[in-house]
Amino acid sequence: MVRTRYAPSPTGYMHIGNLRTALYAFLVARKDHGKFLLRIEDTDQARFVADALEVIYSSLRVTGLNWDEGPDVGGPVGPYVQSERKEIYQKYGNEILAKGNAYRCFCSKETLEEIRHSHDGDDDAPPIATYDGRCSRLPQAEIDANLKANKSFVIRQKIKKEGATTFHDVVFGDITISNDQLDDQVLIKADGLPTYNFANVVDDHLMQITHVMRGSEYISSTPKYVLLYQSFGWTQPISIHLPLILGANGKKLSKREGAAALSDFLDRGFLPEAILNYIALLGWNPGDDTEFFTLQTLIERFSVDRIGKSPAIFDEVKLKHLNGLHIKAMTPEKFHDLALKYLPEAIRSKFDTKKVAALIQTRVDRLIDIPEMLTFLTAMPFPYDKALYEHKKMKTTPETSKPVLEEVRAKLATLEPWTHDSLHQFMIDFATAKAIKNGQVMWPIRVALTGLPTSPGGAVEAAELLGRAETLSRLDRSISLL
Repeated sequence: MVRTRYAPSPTGYMHIGNLRTALYAFLVARKDHGKFLLRIEDTDQARFVADALEVIYSSLRVTGLNWDEGPDVGGPVGPYVQSERKEIYQKYGNEILAKGNAYRCFCSKETLEEIRHSHDGDDDAPPIATYDGRCSRLPQAEIDANLKANKSFVIRQKIKKEGATTFHDVVFGDITISNDQLDDQVLIKADGLPTYNFANVVDDHLMQITHVMRGSEYISSTPKYVLLYQSFGWTQPISIHLPLILGANGKKLSKREGAAALSDFLDRGFLPEAILNYIALLGWNPGDDTEFFTLQTLIERFSVDRIGKSPAIFDEVKLKHLNGLHIKAMTPEKFHDLALKYLPEAIRSKFDTKKVAALIQTRVDRLIDIPEMLTFLTAMPFPYDKALYEHKKMKTTPETSKPVLEEVRAKLATLEPWTHDSLHQFMIDFATAKAIKNGQVMWPIRVALTGLPTSPGGAVEAAELLGRAETLSRLDRSISLL
């Protein structure tokens, strides 16, 4: 059975790149009727942020990425929080020591700093990044003495510097990295807690994870995982490294460089389903021109062999476009309920909110833009530029518009009933009687009622929502302006 996992660290917010990793892992599991696990990797307590766990839960729930096993729902291979698995890691730390594939390192922080700044006599050389493995060469007598003296130690992976390590990645193919580039990484820290890399391997094995997804920036670390799997004699999961997500400036998308958190986009009126739709396309393509996906259609269409290698550029314009498509695809009832909290009180109290929602549903791309779109309902800009009546396509001018508005105003004063259909029919009949185009009637009325170059809906919608009294009042003011 396919088993995938999303294993975030509780560090404060849900990054768009992390959400994409969770999405791809979810899709792989769901497509093959497997299991999707949530595991919390909190071994780095210094980076732990209060309430971050709830951020992880709420972010996954709001996007519909529901997990089958995890800290809150349990499962057969728990605990699913790494800080609760300390004894498990110590067991495997001792096991890899016994196998001779790891060693105790007693070096102090001061010694490690000296090693880092040693240059073999070359003062111009930069500090070295890797540990020199000196504790792997300690005689057993010295090790025993250090243990007897309760000297603090960490457990490091022992990596032979000869040769190279090769692994296969679904996206990038076969990758070979020379072993002399690999550090003897720490596996178990002095406090007995594992490092991220060691806990990752142990947990993936014990939780029977079949596919591991991570960012391509971690490719260089993967050989260390491979060697750990080999040390224990375990089967390595299928490796899938995902392309980077870059901002418009060409830099890796980050909170520092701008909006990179799911919460940022939700706060700005983007729908969870649209965000998922867009980030699915950041690195994956369906093989055709399809761009609109629901979570269910993503499950049906997604395949890891269509994940690309090249970095993906985060384009908010494209996200906005997809957001608009998802808004249009909603039922009128659902959109109305969603739009209500964005409608100003002045509109909620004076207008039929269902008609307002119907007016804007096909025209809004972000929910946060709703208030500005509707300002004309409560506050018409006046005086406005008479040049708005100039429209080549509609063949209108201020001069041709004034008599139209005067006659329309007189007839609207007695129009019954005041409904969308009757208003629409009246304007069509008026244009026919005058032997002019519909636009030569509707464009001047729309401008006269809104005072704007563009507005959601046209003359009929504006008049219906504003009502007879306000419509006549605005026509009077506009006629006076002309």
